[in-house]
Amino acid sequence: MSRTRLTLVAGLVSLAVGLGALAPAASAAPAPASRPNAAPAAALPKLPTAPLVRIGFFANVTHAPALVAQQLRLFEAFLGKDGTKVEYVAFNAGPAAIEAMKGGAIDMSYIGPNPSISGYTSTGGTLLRVVSGATSGGAQFVVKPSINTVADLKGKKFASPQLGNTQDVALRSWLKDQGLKTSTTGGGGDVTIVPTDNATSLTLFKKGDIDGAWLPEPWASRLVLEAGAKVFLDEKSLWPNGQFVTTNIIASQSFLNKYPGTVRSVLQANNSAIKYIAANVTKAKDVVQEQITKWTGKPLPDAVITRSWGNLSFTWNPLPATLAKSADDAVNAGLLTLGQNKLAGIYDLRLLNQVLAAAKARPVTANGLGRQ
Repeated sequence: MSRTRLTLVAGLVSLAVGLGALAPAASAAPAPASRPNAAPAAALPKLPTAPLVRIGFFANVTHAPALVAQQLRLFEAFLGKDGTKVEYVAFNAGPAAIEAMKGGAIDMSYIGPNPSISGYTSTGGTLLRVVSGATSGGAQFVVKPSINTVADLKGKKFASPQLGNTQDVALRSWLKDQGLKTSTTGGGGDVTIVPTDNATSLTLFKKGDIDGAWLPEPWASRLVLEAGAKVFLDEKSLWPNGQFVTTNIIASQSFLNKYPGTVRSVLQANNSAIKYIAANVTKAKDVVQEQITKWTGKPLPDAVITRSWGNLSFTWNPLPATLAKSADDAVNAGLLTLGQNKLAGIYDLRLLNQVLAAAKARPVTANGLGRQ
């Protein structure tokens, strides 16, 4: 399991409630005066909190709220008032994060819908709950310029980030709907899908070793802008109003039960990050670039992050109807066996709605799939 760990020890940050009292962030971050205020809009009931929370995430633009909250120290601001330290764990794909949660290595994570579904169903509903949304949109099927029709896809080789991840499921299900068979073992289908790390997919496409990939941002944009790929299908065209969940926040069920106050503080930080992004688009891109550079070693080209950003929207609404459709797609692709009502209970949005009510914001619904 590939992951990078950063522990923020006590002396690194100020554990003050107000962001103005925090030590300044890295130079690319906006001035403290422009950051969201960590104070809640209204008093919230006291809930048990943890001494430490370990938060998983991906270092890419589809996890922008997580990156903004890290760079602006929003997590530290909200968690610090409870004396809670935070540790960040970076992953390349969702299934690895689920395995980490199963092994007790993380408590919460930003993650896609299909790994969330797999983690929930494979443990009989005991492992996790979806507690918030974060990101919608931002996935495309990009291919060689010579591929123009569905018929052209037959016999070709395409990449996805990881077997069973959100884009892998979308690709396999969509190909099946077009009458094209795939295999999870690497052969025997009309189309070959090779689950591949995103950075490696870019290299393989440049070398001509794959014919395309179904990828999240910024990797779809990188293949287009850096390697000459073209968009064969934008996933948003498959969804009503172009909206579909790309990134949720999950909490382990045991952590949620024991430390609901800590989960709530993480959700407050996430909501503040989303508000910041909406109000400061240009600055938010710079903040995300700072974090991507920190975790990957280099920033995205400006053209890549600009194109990627235009394909994404950021929302705490978890869009549960689209998660249910993603589960159906996984069943269609042969990656999931799902009985009737097997997703019932996957959501617990009570803490999110508590935060939204305090801020006089509209509540979100679990769409019959859990508590709200």
